[in-house]
Amino acid sequence: MSSKLAINGGVAAVTPEQIEKDKNIFIWPIFTDEDKKALLDVTDRIQMSSIDITKQFEREYADWIGVKYALGYCNGTASLHAAMWACGVGAGDEIICPSTTYWASCTAALSLGAAVNFADIDPETLCIDPNDIEHRIGPRTKAIVVVHYAGYPCDMDKIMEIARKHGVKVIEDASHSHGSLYKGRQTGTLGDIAGLSMMSGKAFAIGEAGLMTTNDQNLYERCISYGHYERTGIGSRAKAEDKAVSNSDLLKFAGIPLGGRKDRMNQWCSAVGRVQLKHYPARIAEIDKAMTYFCDALDRIDGLKAHRPPAGSGCTKGGWYLPMCHYDAAVTGVPAARFCEALRAEGVSVARNGANPPLHVHPVFHEADIFNMGKPTMISFGQRDVRQGAGTLPVSEALVEKIFHIPRFVKFDRDVIDRYIAAFNKVAGNLGELK
Repeated sequence: MSSKLAINGGVAAVTPEQIEKDKNIFIWPIFTDEDKKALLDVTDRIQMSSIDITKQFEREYADWIGVKYALGYCNGTASLHAAMWACGVGAGDEIICPSTTYWASCTAALSLGAAVNFADIDPETLCIDPNDIEHRIGPRTKAIVVVHYAGYPCDMDKIMEIARKHGVKVIEDASHSHGSLYKGRQTGTLGDIAGLSMMSGKAFAIGEAGLMTTNDQNLYERCISYGHYERTGIGSRAKAEDKAVSNSDLLKFAGIPLGGRKDRMNQWCSAVGRVQLKHYPARIAEIDKAMTYFCDALDRIDGLKAHRPPAGSGCTKGGWYLPMCHYDAAVTGVPAARFCEALRAEGVSVARNGANPPLHVHPVFHEADIFNMGKPTMISFGQRDVRQGAGTLPVSEALVEKIFHIPRFVKFDRDVIDRYIAAFNKVAGNLGELK
């Protein structure tokens, strides 16, 4: 292998030919004839919009993570929207959410007439900082949304203590953390309710789908009433009734969803979900083996530290969605963007600095008038003004220089992984060429 960096004309550590040869180590989801058969069965029976298979999948997923209730959704965004409504979020209320996350974690609050009070993140976990939550709680705060960012579980003990002290609900966004453990317990079982995405890019990928999980029967029934009209006790002409709701206050609305929504998961997705779930524990075990081997090597490079829970903590990253690495430019003497540029030239195509851009500075949360009320929705319903500008959440705003994306190996192949380790060592060993 050439010692000269590829960005300066040397030979790449991972050549295009090797990338093509080794591409199967990155292909996800793993889709087999078993998945195809499940799809064809739904198609042959013309049962895409029914719920029998979805109910089986819900039960199996709930049993796997250890929770009483699960409810299938058309996507993760819908599951989080319903979770907020179920927790009582409405016009004039507030939720608290980390600024570093995908917009779906919190934007549904605006469509419910509520505001989002953004919190900063912990610089190590990249999850919501428990120390930046309590002072944000006000008289109209209904829920704290926590995001197990990049599969790293939040510090749930501290968060739940704060929530219980103030009587607010905790909504887990577990879209990154299928199979992640917090002190031995699965994410999606730790708060009051959870919403999660299962779209094709996620660690547990079954198509464009989502799921809600909870141990609280009232929250479960509220979610049904909001967007699953067939399960409220009065069926449609095409479907038999499903008496999943017992709350008399909700039953009187049976047959029409209170959210005016039809949120059910299509059964192509739930059929694939049942197949994927059978193999998921073994597949994420292999991912963890591969990523642990790779990250151990990264941690031996000065200025780099893999984003993962400490060994022996009882916390894991599940399917390792969105793997990243901490970066210290003070040690390397090279900006993160330049370091990543050199890695890409060596064949590490995913190397990009930064994470999700901070939401608290986005115009949607400052200016958008969703209900045409003549003023921004964040302050339209009498709530206090919790809008924040640049400089208010320093950790979230500095991530562009502190973190970068690394490959996600879904199979353990030492020879292939070693080639990528060599690419990182090559760049780190020739920093002088980049300065």
